[in-house]
Amino acid sequence: MKRLIIIVLFALAVWQGYNEYKSRRYAKADLQGAADIAQTTAPAASQRETATKIQFRCDGRTYCSQMTSCAEANFFLRNCPGVKMDGNNDGVPCEKQWCKP
Repeated sequence: MKRLIIIVLFALAVWQGYNEYKSRRYAKADLQGAADIAQTTAPAASQRETATKIQFRCDGRTYCSQMTSCAEANFFLRNCPGVKMDGNNDGVPCEKQWCKP
């Protein structure tokens, strides 16, 4: 029984560590992308893009119920892999919750 508890605790620790690694990796990629955009666009536009990139980051959320705004849903749809927020593939995410037409 002790061995089982130890194995379960170890598995949970590894899983938590992997999730932390994954979120840091995505955050680093987002910041690098924001820096690239800032160098290639006009100053005013780059400031807005950089602010948006820093405000949101890909952290593994994939569904509309996990978003807090239309802007956040749009960011995730454009920048994060594996999201499931645009069921009819029209480019507008979370139409029933956040981005109502």
